Amino acid sequence: MNYLKASLPNDKQPIKHWGQLYGCARGLIINDAVNQHDGLVVVLTADSLSSIITYNETKFFNQDKTEFLSFPEWETLPYDIFSPHEDIVSDRITTLHRLPQLTHGVLVLPVTTCMQRVAPKNFITEISLHIKIGDVIELDHLRTSLAAAGYHHVSQVVTRGEFTVRGSIVDFFPMGSNHPYRLEFFDNEVETIRTFDPEKQTSLVKLTEISLLPAHEFPSDEQAIKEFRRRYREKIEGDPNKSIIYKEVSNGNFPPGIEYYLPLFFDKTYTLFDYLPKNTLFILHENALDVADEFESELYSRYEQRRHDIERPILKPKEIYISADETRENIEQFLRVQLNSNKYQNTQDDIFTNYPSSTLPAINIDSRLEDPAMQLRQFMQSKNRTIVFAAESLGRREYVNETLRSLNIKPSIQENWHAFTQSNDAINLLVAPIDDSVDLPEHGITIIAERQLFGNRVRQANKRKRTRDADAIVRNLNDLTEGSPVVHEDHGVGRYIGLQSLNIQGLETEFLTLEYMGGDKLYVPVANLHLVSRYTGADNESAPWHKLGSDLWSRVKQKAAEKARDVAAELLDVYARREARQGIHYDITIHDYVTFAASFPFEETPDQQTAIESVLADMDSKRPMDRVVCGDVGFGKTEVAMRAAFIAVSNGKQVAVLVPTTLLAQQHYQTFLDRFAEWPVNIESLSRFSSAKKQKETIASLKDGKLDIVIGTHKLFSADIKYKNLGLIIIDEEQRFGVRHKEKLKALRAEADILTLTATPIPRTLNMSLSGLRDLSIIATPPNHRHAIKTFVSEWNDANIKEACTREIKRGGQIYFLHNEVKTIEKVTKELQELLPNASIRFAHGQMSERELEQVMLDFYHTRFSILVATTIIESGLDVPSANTIIINRADKLGLSQLHQLRGRVGRSHHRAYAYLITPHRKAMTADAIKRLDAIESLEELGVGFTLATHDLEIRGAGELLGEDQSGQIHEIGYAMYNELLSRAVSALKSGDLPQLDRPLDHGLEVDLGEPALLPEDYVPDVHMRLVLYKRIASAADENELKELQTELIDRFGLLPPSAKNLFITTELKLFAGSLGINKIEAHEDGGRIIFNKNPRIDIDQLLLLLQRQSSVFKMSGSEKLLFTVNLTTIENRVEYIHNIINTIAFKEAA
Repeated sequence: MNYLKASLPNDKQPIKHWGQLYGCARGLIINDAVNQHDGLVVVLTADSLSSIITYNETKFFNQDKTEFLSFPEWETLPYDIFSPHEDIVSDRITTLHRLPQLTHGVLVLPVTTCMQRVAPKNFITEISLHIKIGDVIELDHLRTSLAAAGYHHVSQVVTRGEFTVRGSIVDFFPMGSNHPYRLEFFDNEVETIRTFDPEKQTSLVKLTEISLLPAHEFPSDEQAIKEFRRRYREKIEGDPNKSIIYKEVSNGNFPPGIEYYLPLFFDKTYTLFDYLPKNTLFILHENALDVADEFESELYSRYEQRRHDIERPILKPKEIYISADETRENIEQFLRVQLNSNKYQNTQDDIFTNYPSSTLPAINIDSRLEDPAMQLRQFMQSKNRTIVFAAESLGRREYVNETLRSLNIKPSIQENWHAFTQSNDAINLLVAPIDDSVDLPEHGITIIAERQLFGNRVRQANKRKRTRDADAIVRNLNDLTEGSPVVHEDHGVGRYIGLQSLNIQGLETEFLTLEYMGGDKLYVPVANLHLVSRYTGADNESAPWHKLGSDLWSRVKQKAAEKARDVAAELLDVYARREARQGIHYDITIHDYVTFAASFPFEETPDQQTAIESVLADMDSKRPMDRVVCGDVGFGKTEVAMRAAFIAVSNGKQVAVLVPTTLLAQQHYQTFLDRFAEWPVNIESLSRFSSAKKQKETIASLKDGKLDIVIGTHKLFSADIKYKNLGLIIIDEEQRFGVRHKEKLKALRAEADILTLTATPIPRTLNMSLSGLRDLSIIATPPNHRHAIKTFVSEWNDANIKEACTREIKRGGQIYFLHNEVKTIEKVTKELQELLPNASIRFAHGQMSERELEQVMLDFYHTRFSILVATTIIESGLDVPSANTIIINRADKLGLSQLHQLRGRVGRSHHRAYAYLITPHRKAMTADAIKRLDAIESLEELGVGFTLATHDLEIRGAGELLGEDQSGQIHEIGYAMYNELLSRAVSALKSGDLPQLDRPLDHGLEVDLGEPALLPEDYVPDVHMRLVLYKRIASAADENELKELQTELIDRFGLLPPSAKNLFITTELKLFAGSLGINKIEAHEDGGRIIFNKNPRIDIDQLLLLLQRQSSVFKMSGSEKLLFTVNLTTIENRVEYIHNIINTIAFKEAA
């Protein structure tokens, strides 16, 4: 049912004006126009934000299977030196591909995008590929076609626009697709087509055919580059060899900002109008064409600013964009409608139509009033309307429902708009992406957006799959570059040189090459990579460098082991009390928990799920919980805490949530209230925002046990606060608490379960977690559509700061400007206002009154101004999804954890986020500050909080686990080795033994089967990837893990060649015989030998029996070597024979 009937233009009246359209009435009427018009409908909006809102609202009201397309802005400024994100390019190319074939549908776009010149139609169709099973394609031809389509050759496909060829397998991630594809060839025939998971690289679903669109909006083959060079010389004055753009493209590279040279790739460009069918209907938002005029003047002013740059000479505006007048002329060729929210006075002429819609009065729920819903109730009673409440997500729907019912307003829940139109209920509630409310008096209907009820907004996100192992991040060799320090457990700290293949006794073997002081080289067989770990403990320059063959390493290691023993004893003393005490045993099987978990409005990521399961297991056990959950800002740590809180409260215990700032206490209070809205749980906040009377009541309720969950700052643990039955303490942003507060918390560890949440664990916490004394869960999976934050470090430059702010404001976003000095914050705000006269700017700092500070933060949250100048109080502030740029002044004065936390304030939506770190000249900064800034700039990927903490270990040193002084031991032997020694000391002391300080580390078993066992270069061409795979194979914990690795390799690189098979066979044998006290197994065509260590775990009687019965085959050489002489032609024969020997001589329980 359509509530607003669109009066459409026709050939006699090619233009219509629709007035008096408020709020979501626009979405309703555009949807009716789409249903009536037999052709394409193009909606032109004033900016990106209104484009997204219009797209979502119209699609929601549309119940047919109409195709909706968007053509997003690049989210860059004209002549920018950035390129758009590949997701944006993907959407644009998909739209250009679909438009010529579309007979009925909707295209929504901002007017400025409509002014861009684009690639001609034939470019998209000619470069597109269609592949189906059974097609015969030369692999070289496919590789050339992918490169010509702009796909970038990589060793592993992760994002759109990439491809790789490995033997008979081709992986690529096409534009316009949600999944990458894997083609497997049999000779030149396409045998299988599958989608695969870019994180795990494992195959998912089989397909029969696929289409592949170009990776850029311009061609990138050799011919295109030649043509680009020719046109460049024709159109741009000056010496082309001085131009970065010309040189880069000549070398086959496409530098950031190349999109603004698009006309140089084609003889003739098109505009979007050339793609549209003749019977297209245009619907123009009010002001859309005024924005086109403004954009044109801005375009010319940016051209004048940049036209004299010799390194980046630019094209004239008219070559990249059509003018505002040309845009008008093009639109006038089509039927069109002009939308307006105001009422037209002259409606005698039937080209003007006013629609019966109006805005709503104030109807927000105000908890300060005696009847919080008084205004809403008055409106409902006076108007006698059918009411539709629109919530932003399923979770919010439940919250809105609960809130309204508690106020005696009882809505019926509807599944969608169609269900509502069929219903006769007077009050309704549904999930809808509606931004603004509207009243339709003639139809007796009012649509109320959640925002108007509560004044706040939430956004939902689906998550992607990825998991991380804590220890692996420190131990793995992923970050190795040539010259990086690495630790070998026998020989000390050397420098990594690379992988090298050597021919040893006729066998091709690959070695990791390390260089030691004096130029000595150590070749480590790839089978022994578990003995090598990345050195962490200081930066590369100050890392030690040992000499091969000297006893310095063993002395250093001995000293560190003694130190580790002392630390272990002290640690165990602290934790013995916790271990000895009976923890609270919670019942985690309660039925209500399943309902509570199901109401989480997002899909749990794998590692979030793992963290939840670990927390529940801790609560189920009799041992007190002490777990750290580490995850980047916005990755779902709070939900883990809320699940734990639910279990504790359901078991009759109280929960204390400790946060570092009052603002964060307020946000957590709101979050907990929302999440527990459906449950009989009493939650209160204890902070400066509460009145003295309220604080007294809260403290009394805690003592009486009437309060279930209390959220507050360190005041929660002041002497005057008593808990009746405290069971769980949740500590958020642990890195923000000082030593004094931590000592208080340490005392509490003996009293209750502790769950710590942190984005970047401080080194001491990290140290404890990794040594197994506190349990650690890592959440490293970013929500879907979350992009990494682009980070720049530069000195203050007015033009750059103005450009950064303008770019953000233009795309409808907001900016944090961090200035951490209260006395000059007003002055900086004034300077910014002079720089950006049209921007709305306010400032906030901790010395403002509570109410004033709260108001500024809430106004920023509700997008009432664009730029917030603030001190580090924003570090733990409100989540603002529309803030996607942060500028940090004097970033050199902040710590690594702080920088990471502040950078995490942005990038919480699907837009590309930018962080600008403003610093003095490098010479004026300390060496540590430079290292911190380099670390944060280099680690842009999502979920790197934990990796940053391991970098922090390198910059600051790991610190004593129990004290505050820095540890020289860790500097000397590296973090991983110290951790190994500490773990060994802890386990020895736990089992009542004295640690054997001089005992060599367990190196595992060496296996030589007389055949090459390596990953050939033509199978895994990338050296770095080979190194990582060798390390993973050598470190496989059991046969299952090894089999999974083998499956992954076959999946990614094709069938295993013989030498790679041998590598897996050899490793499997090591795992099989590893626990028997054997140092080495050798086997070749004529026999072999097994070398035992001093304490082999074998059955001596069975060994003697074997020697007696088969004396012609077996004999002992000394007490440690068992020799056998037998003909074993294949590697399979040798493995089977050794298996039989081991099964015979092993103790049955050890086998």
